[in-house]
Amino acid sequence: MPYIGHRGLAAKLTTAALGLSLVFALPSSAFAQAASQGDEPADAPPAPAALPAGAVGGMGDINLFPKRVVIDDRTRIASVGLYNRAAAAGEYEITVSDMAMQRDGRLVDLAAVQDAAARDAVHTASGFLRWSPRHVALPASEAQMVRIMARVPPDLPPGEYRSHFTVVSVPPETGGTSIDEAAGAETNNGIGVRIVPRFGISIPVIVRVGETTLTAGLKDIRLSAPPGGPAALSLTITRDGTRSAFGDITITAPGAKKPVAEIKGIGVYTEIAERAVQVLIDPATEPRFMAKGTRWTVSYVDDDMSPGKVLARQEFIVP
Repeated sequence: MPYIGHRGLAAKLTTAALGLSLVFALPSSAFAQAASQGDEPADAPPAPAALPAGAVGGMGDINLFPKRVVIDDRTRIASVGLYNRAAAAGEYEITVSDMAMQRDGRLVDLAAVQDAAARDAVHTASGFLRWSPRHVALPASEAQMVRIMARVPPDLPPGEYRSHFTVVSVPPETGGTSIDEAAGAETNNGIGVRIVPRFGISIPVIVRVGETTLTAGLKDIRLSAPPGGPAALSLTITRDGTRSAFGDITITAPGAKKPVAEIKGIGVYTEIAERAVQVLIDPATEPRFMAKGTRWTVSYVDDDMSPGKVLARQEFIVP
C-alpha cells in the first residue's frame, strides 16, 4: 500500500508471520495497576540483549518477536520486542491494524474487503487494544519492548478476536538520492522528487475470550512435478470452530531420515473455512522416496495451544 506524506512518496511492504506463540505476562496485580493508569499500558520490560530464537523479519531492517501474540483470560498484557538489525539507527511507527485472510493465505486490509459478509466474519480486537510506546527510535543492533494491553468489555461474547501489530520504518527527513540526482540532472532550478521506501512488518495479536474450539482437516492433496520446475504438493487445510488454526505441515515417507517436505507456521484464521497451501518438495529427496506407489503421510501439527499435537493427518500415494 503506498504512503504519500510530508516526507515524500513511499512504499510500504508489510508481511504477516504466523509462528510460535509467546506471551510476556505480568502478574494480576501489575495488570490492575496498569489498567488503573488509563488507556496506556505500563512500561514494557527491558529488551533482551540478543535477538530471541523464533523472531520474524521482513524486507526492511526490523525484526519482531514473538511471531504471534496470544492473550487469553489468564492474562490481558503481553509484550512485543522490536530489534533493529541494521547498521544505522532507525525510527519506527507502531500501529494496530485490521486485516482479513483470503483463501490463498494473503492478508488484505479489512477496509478494502468489498463483501459485507466477509468483513463481518472478521472479529477485530483493535477496539480494545492499547499499546505503548507508539513511536520508537532504535540505535543499530538494539531492541525495545512494546507493551500491549487488552481491555476486554465485560459483555464481549466468547470467541477469538484478532488485529495486527504493525511496525513501519520512518524515513529520515534528509538524505538519500532523488530521481533527478540519480539521473544526473541539475536540480538547482527545479523541484526534485524523492522516493523513500517504508518497509513494514506485522504480526497477529489474538485475544481469546472464554472457551474456544477448533477442528482441522486436510483435503485435495495433489502432487505436481512440472518439467524443469520444482515438485510440489498442493493441499487444502480445513478449519471449523471458534479458534484459528496454527501449525506446521510435514510430509514424511517410510524409511526417510528427514521429511520429504515441510513448511512451518501456517495459519488459518477464523474468517475462512479453508486455506489452499503449496509445499515444495525437498530437491535433495532420494528418488526412491518419490517413486510411484510410495505412501506419504501428510501431517498438520499444532504449534499454538497444544504444541506437537496432530491437528490433521492424511495418507497420500505418489501417483
